[in-house]
Amino acid sequence: MKKWTNDPGSDGGRCVSGKLPGAELQRRQLARLFLVVAAAGSVEIFPTICEAKIVQLERAVVRFAAPEIGGMATPEFIFERELSFEARLEALADVGFEAKPSEAYRERHVVVALERHIAETLLARLPIDPEPTRAVLDRQTGAARVQLIQAVGGPKALANAELAEGMSVSELARILRRRARASLYLDQMVAPMLEPSSSELRAAHRAAPLPLRSQPFANVVESVRRWYVGRRLAASASAFYQNARSRLQVTFL
Repeated sequence: MKKWTNDPGSDGGRCVSGKLPGAELQRRQLARLFLVVAAAGSVEIFPTICEAKIVQLERAVVRFAAPEIGGMATPEFIFERELSFEARLEALADVGFEAKPSEAYRERHVVVALERHIAETLLARLPIDPEPTRAVLDRQTGAARVQLIQAVGGPKALANAELAEGMSVSELARILRRRARASLYLDQMVAPMLEPSSSELRAAHRAAPLPLRSQPFANVVESVRRWYVGRRLAASASAFYQNARSRLQVTFL
């Protein structure tokens, strides 16, 4: 089991493996630093030698590895802009938080976005039996988009988040496809959750946030379905991440 280290020569960052007492603290320290950088609008920039212009480079903030993705031989990276975008999405979906231009998200949103990104990456790489067809994956990707739009408050809110972080159409499509593949694994290999029963939806309607629960069930049944399924998928991804911590190696760069 690896231990936390502040040694600059120890692989260029801090690494966690297993349920270490400092893991939550280190994630929160990363989140605080990330918020400072995001608030300042800082981007790694380097002038070229031969011409007078600035080249913007994408900066990786997290490296992680697990057996599901080939171990340390094939690590995955999370980049600053993508994590910032995902934190914005978590903040917009947080009914208890009002995003402002000066504070698009808080520390907790960065932590949740980080853990969900890792969980969905691992889940998306796990085998599904039977393997979903291209049509099924495309349909679930479309469902993930509609679900996300509802969660963040509409297409304009999603478009504004994309614009704020400079996310391209293809980058958002990659996130949605990863989320779709992860949700199909959870539904087929863990527990059915993409097609809740009528009784489940009626119970969800009573627990749903306003204005869903204040409207007749028949008028909002599809919105309730998306809200309920989205909440279950997020909770399942979080549970998967917690169970995977013992085999995860995460380095904050």
